[in-house]
Amino acid sequence: MSLTRRLAGPGMFMRLLTQAARLRRGQAVAAIAAVTVAAAAASAMLNLFTDVQAKLQGEFRKFGANVVVETRDGQSFAAHDLERINSVLRGRAVALPFAYVVARTKTEQPVVVSGTNLVMARQLNSWWAVSAWPEKPGEALVGVRAAKVLSPMPNRFTLLFQGHSVALSGRGTVQTGSEEDSRIYLSLEDFQSWTGLNPTVLEIFASGSEEKVSRLMRDLAEQFPSLDVRPVRQVREGEARVLGKTRSTLLFSATFIIATAALCVLATLTGWVFDRRHDFAIMKALGGSDELIARFVIAEASLLATVGALLGFAAGAALAAWIGRVNFHAAVSPHLGLLPPVVMGCLAVTLVATLFPLRLLQRIQPAMILRGE
Repeated sequence: MSLTRRLAGPGMFMRLLTQAARLRRGQAVAAIAAVTVAAAAASAMLNLFTDVQAKLQGEFRKFGANVVVETRDGQSFAAHDLERINSVLRGRAVALPFAYVVARTKTEQPVVVSGTNLVMARQLNSWWAVSAWPEKPGEALVGVRAAKVLSPMPNRFTLLFQGHSVALSGRGTVQTGSEEDSRIYLSLEDFQSWTGLNPTVLEIFASGSEEKVSRLMRDLAEQFPSLDVRPVRQVREGEARVLGKTRSTLLFSATFIIATAALCVLATLTGWVFDRRHDFAIMKALGGSDELIARFVIAEASLLATVGALLGFAAGAALAAWIGRVNFHAAVSPHLGLLPPVVMGCLAVTLVATLFPLRLLQRIQPAMILRGE
């Protein structure tokens, strides 16, 4: 039986790998350390980006809706329309309905009045500066500019719309620096019993990446062609800008560190092949083929890369947790879904780094090496 066939057996092949790792512990440790650094950098940056991206998206949801859906031609949403839209949004977004009219005070001053679900508005618009939220029927939330129309704002006031009046009590004021400051907000039930009108606007709080939000908007536009579906530009653009800069910074840092580690792996593997040239020369002299030696080198490099990737992922997850706690004052949880791409990336970098040593191996002349030349 030839040496190539004997060494190609699984048992002998594994014995050679373990013996090489045991006898060349220093070089194996150096290679594993280089891969571990690359894997730790990639794992830390990916864990940070994944976690920070989710947290930033959650924070942006606190700054209001990112999609608006409106009816056209003075139409309004019927109850079954809202049910159909909510079925499309289920698990992907939350819709907050709004109805609007221009009412008048007893002194004939115009004021915009909106009816909405105040409980949901409180949950979804936590960024609103509200002194006190309405809790009972007949209570209203008054914008700070609208309060000047009622000034001096009495405990109770009356609004008129198309011959119908409603008596309200001002529970609290709201200030956002935007159009909300000029409105008076009622519960949707009070608004409908007073005006008989249904909502005409849906503010949608969609979570997920920009791609997921865009897909949601396309689904709504396709299923409800009579509605006007548009993004809230300020929120969408601000979110995309912040996430884009965060992604670029983290990925650039990870790429730089990984490239540096790849050079270390290349240098380590090149030195490993050079130091073992006598071993490979003997294998060639005894009949070992270039293919067998290449398989041996690739298998050992893959084993070192896998061990380094696992150690690096654990170290990177710990590093990401430490960075999150020190710099962001927030917990960063490890994402196990990132382990396969980290391992595959380390394998790819290590195997690419073996190309140059493999070319050196093909040029080995056993006679010259064994003579000491």
